[in-house]
Amino acid sequence: MPAVPPDIFLYVAVGIFGATIGSFLNVCIYRLPRHESVVWPSSRCPACEKKIAPYDNVPILSFLWLRGRCRACRAPISFRYPLVEAANGFGYAGIAWRFGLDWPLLAYAAFFSALLVVTFIDLDHQIIPDRITLPGIPLGILCAATVLPIGIIDSVLGLLLGGGLLWFMAWLSPYLFGKEGMGGGDIKLLAMVGAFLGWEPVLLTVLVGASVGAVTGLSLIALKRLRRDQYLPFGPFLALGAVVAMCFFHEIKTWYVSFLVS
Repeated sequence: MPAVPPDIFLYVAVGIFGATIGSFLNVCIYRLPRHESVVWPSSRCPACEKKIAPYDNVPILSFLWLRGRCRACRAPISFRYPLVEAANGFGYAGIAWRFGLDWPLLAYAAFFSALLVVTFIDLDHQIIPDRITLPGIPLGILCAATVLPIGIIDSVLGLLLGGGLLWFMAWLSPYLFGKEGMGGGDIKLLAMVGAFLGWEPVLLTVLVGASVGAVTGLSLIALKRLRRDQYLPFGPFLALGAVVAMCFFHEIKTWYVSFLVS
């Protein structure tokens, strides 16, 4: 039997750490829109408000052990909790595989977690909390100046282009469509994306987000799951575009350039 590469165990450890952080992200997703503290009180069942014991708060495994129900009141636990934990765990492991076990891993992992929280809050409440994006903007610039490969100038240009592009689209929407198009939360989110990734990946973020969002919206309208005048949160699509840009920008750019010259 061939030996297991030692890096595999490191990636698994990173994934387990990511799932553990994902448990905290669930707290953020639930409490931030309610303007509650994310550190106090400790985790409680939303139904009976009984404190959750540490052995019932093990990422993913506790959900399976309890068969998706609170130990105290047997109220169902949303499948979203293990989903967020698993997504963050796989996300961290994938980032480690893509960028290596080095300092950029910490920056990109924090960025990924912020995008995950934004996605689920926007889906539930149609808001993107400033408590995530506003601290994320200077953090992105700091990371770009220290550990990320883009540098501070590219980061600031990404911030200005990301925020400015959506601000212009929001300003233009009432004149073109007769109603507001982009929210302030989307503008600050894309500014944060630009601060972490730089100005070129911001353009790819918008392209991927707008394309997937348009296809999703038209499909939901065709299936009569969404009305034409109904709001579809744009934050999750921007988050998806940002992850694609973070992981595959250089490959996509190389393919695009070779396609143009062929």
